[in-house]
Amino acid sequence: MSKLKIGVIFGSRSVEHEVSIITAHQVMQAIDKDKYEIVPIYITKGGYWVTGKKLFNLENFKDLPSLISDLKKVYIAPDPSVKSLVMTSKRWFKGASLKIDVAFPLVHGTCGEDGTLQGLLELANIPYVGAGVLGSALGMDKIAMKAVFKENHLPVANYVWFLRNEWEDKQEKIIAKIETNLKYPLFVKPANLGSSIGISKAKNREDLMYSVEVASHYDRRLIVEESLEDAIEINCSVLGNEDLIPSVCEQPVSWEEFLNYDEKYLRGGKTSGLKGADRRIPAPISQELTEKIQKLAIDTFRAVDCRGIARVDFLVNTEKSKIFINEINTIPGSISFYLWEATGIKFSELVDRLVDLAIDAYKEKSKTTYSYDSKLLKHISSPSPKLGIRGMKKVLEA
Repeated sequence: MSKLKIGVIFGSRSVEHEVSIITAHQVMQAIDKDKYEIVPIYITKGGYWVTGKKLFNLENFKDLPSLISDLKKVYIAPDPSVKSLVMTSKRWFKGASLKIDVAFPLVHGTCGEDGTLQGLLELANIPYVGAGVLGSALGMDKIAMKAVFKENHLPVANYVWFLRNEWEDKQEKIIAKIETNLKYPLFVKPANLGSSIGISKAKNREDLMYSVEVASHYDRRLIVEESLEDAIEINCSVLGNEDLIPSVCEQPVSWEEFLNYDEKYLRGGKTSGLKGADRRIPAPISQELTEKIQKLAIDTFRAVDCRGIARVDFLVNTEKSKIFINEINTIPGSISFYLWEATGIKFSELVDRLVDLAIDAYKEKSKTTYSYDSKLLKHISSPSPKLGIRGMKKVLEA
């Protein structure tokens, strides 16, 4: 029996590029080599795709120009009959291809976790791990995400959002709106980003203006949220498509006011990813609160039409029994394997389950009708220039 070829896709045009590389290497090390053949697919910061054996060695990424020069340039065609990596030459397509049975997207942030990569894989008709186009897009955009949470009666902090050009043109009006509807301290965030990049806390108007200027460098859509004071962060992962199970809960430990990029990824060593961050597993909270958060995590997962795996991050004030959903991460750092190992699922088994879930989702999608043989074109096969809008309307209504 031949091995399934798993295309592990990572890197891309994202400020979380390096984090993606680490996550991908953690997953590639955990994959059962007796069951799967790994095809590493690295998307450079410039946006072009390469593959080759040198991608398996993390040390090679210290010299990117040298690494990339030794790799084969490839792409995934949006043609559903191909389902392969297509090799290219410097100028023209060669036509040689390498089949991909299941894609494993591990791009964090923009151009990968936001639905763009998932859209390409949908067009290519390749099964892939994780959330689809909608779930990925909602999981990336904090404004749309929170709107969906509110619609589903899920607890979120009060917030105000606006566009970068609105801030540039109507700064005083937006500040007035923020200060009328929200209370300091506030968190200011780019709508589409992760790993706490571009996020800062504002305790007064001066802080607010500075924080918005920082966040505006990373996105055109900005969100300002009330802070839940005296709160701790509690995270919970969810696994499945329709039948969902929650992981144990964790409490990340921060010496700052919120967990920033360095604390998440560098504190435990530059190759540790989220595995190396300080955390308490299981979180030091009551069983009752744990179960409440686990249920909310599942409800959140369903609300954004997620699948495969995600991590839901909460802000919790245990004394006041307040819980806010902060966000959902549809491609969590290190795919949250440390939470699942604490739940009793080994990393390699987690990868197995995710591949199986990708195949199940693909089979479910195949039940849907995507084309319909209409007689419409027979009526307009020789359209007259004089047909006009009214004439065309009669054809459409026929």
